[in-house]
Amino acid sequence: MFKKLKNCHNSKDFRTLAKQRLPSPIFHYIDGGADDEITLLQNTKSFEKCDLVPNILRSVEKIDTSVSIMGRKINLPLFFSPTALQRLFHHQGERAVGKAAEKFGTFFGISSLATVSIEEIAKNYSSPKMFQLYVHKDKGLNNSMIEKCIENDFDAIAVTVDTIVGGNRERDFYTGFTSPPKLTLNSLISFATHPSWGLNYVFREKFQLPQLQSHIKEGTNVTVSVGDYFTSMLDQNMNWKTIEEINKKWGKHLCLKGIMSVEDAKKAIDVGASTIMVSNHGGRQLDGSRAPFDQLAEIVDAVGDKIDVICDGGIRRGTHVLKALSVGAKACSGGRMYLYALAAAGEAGVERAMGLMLEEIERGMKLMGCTSISDLGRHNLRSR
Repeated sequence: MFKKLKNCHNSKDFRTLAKQRLPSPIFHYIDGGADDEITLLQNTKSFEKCDLVPNILRSVEKIDTSVSIMGRKINLPLFFSPTALQRLFHHQGERAVGKAAEKFGTFFGISSLATVSIEEIAKNYSSPKMFQLYVHKDKGLNNSMIEKCIENDFDAIAVTVDTIVGGNRERDFYTGFTSPPKLTLNSLISFATHPSWGLNYVFREKFQLPQLQSHIKEGTNVTVSVGDYFTSMLDQNMNWKTIEEINKKWGKHLCLKGIMSVEDAKKAIDVGASTIMVSNHGGRQLDGSRAPFDQLAEIVDAVGDKIDVICDGGIRRGTHVLKALSVGAKACSGGRMYLYALAAAGEAGVERAMGLMLEEIERGMKLMGCTSISDLGRHNLRSR
């Protein structure tokens, strides 16, 4: 079993290294899904249902991997999906991901449950920025986060629409995961046998959730599971009118994260969204739901000429990105694809993970006979 970053060549390798370096509750929070984790597994497995058909002799020495989404041109058709609690995984947290996004010229997002502030991200990172808005019952908190994004010139807000209640994340029950972490009889040995993580957590910058701390205590000063947080703190009455009101207040690119049906994709256009992320929250919410890649074609066919469609979730290889783009996605995004690497080695890990993904995308395009993303299409795919 390897223990060095240089020995990591794919997502599975980063996962193995992350598992070595994290206490069990923290690792399984990243790694786990809802219920029997059928959807979690299907998110990646779905890419195996079709094959790429390459063309040859196409002069592919120079290729262009750039795309434009949410009003910004990015250098590759893949970006860092916003995720919560990143400084629990590595003390560099969102700062590491922000630096990697700058290096590769792509979007990255921070969550309402981010461990650094909107203001810090805006001040220190020049790459395109997205804010993931969890709509809370506390409207003052929602308005505060939107206003900060306006004041700090974020490029887009992604409203997460699939967390009306928390998913049944049973691994968290077994490991006792909470935010902030707390010791239990079950987790004590795991925390004790990962002293490096513990020393960083205790002696470095205090863990906090800056977007929330002036409004609510849960998650920063009061320990709570993520599932319980979603169920107790988020607005279960959120509806399409809520999205219209957010869009009116925000006034820039609005993305809806968690769209899985054609009906909802059409409604997203009606309320003024410019982008949708076809996503099931990484298999962490409704187990048994469709994988984003499986649902992508019918959504693209229905609305792809009217709104940008992002395939979010299950991405582990550059060929997964090429398959999603061939179906009609404008770009792809993911969380675990970089969170394992963040946990394994901080900024260096994230940069290596995205560098490998870029190499796979570029190599795959050349082997497919494509010099630009626009060359990809369904003529490149065959179902098994």
